[in-house]
This record gives sequence, C-alpha cells and structure tokens, in this order.
Amino acid sequence: MPAVVARRGSEGWRLEGTWRDVEVANRFLAHLVTRAFSPATVRAYAYDLVNFGRFCVERDVGIVDAVPTDFFDYLDWQQQAGRTPGGKVVRLDRRRVAPATMNRRIAAVRGLFEFATVSGVRADNPVPAPRRSMGLRGRGRGLLGHLAPRRPRRGGRLVKQPRRLPESLALGEVRAFLADLSTHRDRAIALVMLLGGLRAAEVRGLRLADVDLGLRRLRVVGKGGRERVVPVDRAFFAELAAYLREERPAGCRTPECFVVLRGPTTGQAMTEAGLRRTFRTHRARSGATRVRPHRLRHTFGTELAAAGIDLLVLRELMGHASPETTAGYVHLSFGALAVEYAKASAAVRAAATGRAGGR
Repeated sequence: MPAVVARRGSEGWRLEGTWRDVEVANRFLAHLVTRAFSPATVRAYAYDLVNFGRFCVERDVGIVDAVPTDFFDYLDWQQQAGRTPGGKVVRLDRRRVAPATMNRRIAAVRGLFEFATVSGVRADNPVPAPRRSMGLRGRGRGLLGHLAPRRPRRGGRLVKQPRRLPESLALGEVRAFLADLSTHRDRAIALVMLLGGLRAAEVRGLRLADVDLGLRRLRVVGKGGRERVVPVDRAFFAELAAYLREERPAGCRTPECFVVLRGPTTGQAMTEAGLRRTFRTHRARSGATRVRPHRLRHTFGTELAAAGIDLLVLRELMGHASPETTAGYVHLSFGALAVEYAKASAAVRAAATGRAGGR
C-alpha cells in the first residue's frame, strides 16, 4: 500500500498513511474548505500533497525541519520516479512530469508551508521563490515603484514552462465525434463546450435553474466562484430540450442539469469519471482521438478570436481571470501567415521595381 493516499469522506478530502505530517496536511485541507475553495480545488490540493507526502516519507523530510534545498530535491525526485497519485510507476521514456504539473505541486506545497507558518508549526516558509536570474521576473512596478514598500515574493514558478498555444480541433474531427454520440444528453454536453466554451467542471455543475431556454443563455459558475452569463447557439438548446423531454428521468429532483441515464446511479449528477468515460468511449469509436473537453473549449475560443471578436468580450465569455490567458487565443494559422507574407512581399517587390525603373 502507498505511504500516503487521499480519500473523500463525510468531512471532505483527507490524507491517510505513514507520513508523519499527515495531520498538518489535513488541517490545511480543512482550512481550504473553510475559505470556500471549490471541491475540485481541494481535491487537486489533496492529490498534490499526496505526491509531496510520499517524497517526504521516502527522503525522511518533515515540515518542521525542511530546508530550501529539499524542494529542489523534490523536483528531481518527481522526474526520477515518474510517480502518479495512484502509486503507479511510469517509465521516464513513456511519461515525464510536465513543468506545469511540477509548478502546480510546488504551489500546493507552498500553501501548506504558509499554513504551517501562520499556525505556528514552524517559524518560516522554506519553499524557494523564483529569482530573476532564472528568467522569471515579477510584474513591473512602474516609474515610482521604488517608493512603494517591497513585499516578499511568495508565488511564481520554480520550473520554466514553455508557452504553448491552445490546441484547437479540425472541423472533421469535431464532426466525426459528434456523429458518434448516441444521446441528446451527450450531444448537448459536447455542443455547450464547443459553442459556449464551458469547462468540463462547469458543464457538470450547470444547474437547471441556470438555463434560460427563452433567451438562449446560461448562467455559469467558473473558477474561483466567478459567475458569467454565456449566450449559446440554438443547436445546443435544441439538443438540451430533447434531452430534458425524452431522456432525463421523470420526476428527477437533482438540481444539476446533466444526470446519469442508466444503472444504479440513474438520476444522480454526472461525475468527473463518468464524463471522462463518455469522451473516451466515443473517441475510440469515432476515430477522433484528439477530442477532449478542453480542446472543444479551445476551439470555441480560437474560432471567435480568428473571427475578430473583441478580446474583452472573449475574456468574459471564456471566464478568464487573466487577460494574458485570453490573448493566447490570438494567433495566426500558417495559411494566414502565408497570405500576409505574400501581400507584404508583393508590396516590397513593387516598390523596389518602381525605384529601379525610375533610375
């Protein structure tokens, strides 16, 4: 049995195992619940702390005696072991831990040590902050920034992350996937991601009370509890109406819109595992192997950006906290680059020819 595991009980997510600091970690998770962090966020913290707890058990590191170099050892340990939360060991040449995953885990660990500092478990937070020499600069302070009081930097990324463009899908892939879906419910779920830009968790959390069939819009609760109103194309609402009329169990009192349609959990809200299973099944059957919930959302954002939508509007529709995230959708395809290059080169050639002819 792994040294540390995460389990969900009546009191929420808790860690169990031989890690000597498991109780401090559980108090931290309870603290996140008190601060109204979403269940998905608390779950993510729990599994990231499982990973850190296993490192601590293996290397005999404790919260009280941890030093900054332990966290660089932790980064190395993740790459060497290739461990997953379930304890499965994966060969390095098959799967390496992504920089984003490592930074997310360090952020969770930094939060744990902040909590330990505030609650008096230890005197300081030993988790290193990124330095400018690593190429990770803080935000500009302005011309008079030197007059403002300096605050210690606690966030940031220890591992440099490549900046990647959002992955969108080709029209043929989307059509093949949609054609394989056999229920109005599943088609409505895929369409609200593709035509409304909803995240998977937002789709699962969508309530019947949040749906306005008359005005064709949804009230969506996104990350951090931020609410937004999203208009969605009529194709989605046609599938949704058919699902509610023909497939949703009669008398179902579940507040969530999308529920299980068969089996012992019929009428209960769809789970994360259930949604993943649905996508996995239809990816395999349709041959559209690249289709994922978040890529449907990325396709929505990319197509709107390519159509010239105002970035402030796109940011609101996508529910982004940072404008930099929205700006990532503004990128030119190779075809668009080729067209613009041809125009520019033609203008340069004409200008050069004109000057040569006038001599």
